[in-house]
Amino acid sequence: MKLLILGAGGHGKVVSEIALLMKKWDDIYFLDDNKVGQEINGIKVIGTLDKIKELRKEFTHAFVSIGDNMKRVEWFKYLEEMNYEIPVLIHPSSIISNNVKINKGTVIMPGSIINTNTVIGKACIINTNASIDHDCQIGDGVHISPGVTIGGSVNIGDNTWVCIGATIINNINIGKNCIIAAGSTVIRDVPDNVMIAGVPGEIKKIIKLNETR
Repeated sequence: MKLLILGAGGHGKVVSEIALLMKKWDDIYFLDDNKVGQEINGIKVIGTLDKIKELRKEFTHAFVSIGDNMKRVEWFKYLEEMNYEIPVLIHPSSIISNNVKINKGTVIMPGSIINTNTVIGKACIINTNASIDHDCQIGDGVHISPGVTIGGSVNIGDNTWVCIGATIINNINIGKNCIIAAGSTVIRDVPDNVMIAGVPGEIKKIIKLNETR
């Protein structure tokens, strides 16, 4: 089996190392618009992202390693349309309850902990040393950054980005397309399309839907 990884930047490097550790693919290659012909940590960049369609017959599996939530979900949906098999990538040092459901296109980074009865959506990033406790619902395209701590029974809407070191207490609902700024502590529910910052976290900005992140 062969795996194509879309995006050879810093996030792509970590994703590729996890894929190699899983030992499920005979060959792994990158696609990247800015690094064609380069070799990244021993993995060749064989074309730009738009080559994904013409490579469908040659590759069974593909994975999007783009940090921007909106772009990652957009390319993920394109892979689905082309019937690529889209794996879940899990670093062996992560600790995940047997009762957790993780949907395709999601990567679980080193040292992450996910507790029982939590559901992780499609095309998510659960980054290094993030902790997600029991009974949480994480939407599609969400990025949980390094060192984030999420209490039990927390719901997070699609495409939300929880930045480095943020903390969310138990039983909180966070809307879609939000940004929870680095180091914030969220102690009350958050509506859609806002940026939260501070301790305790407060609304600092309304986010326009076409803003990328």
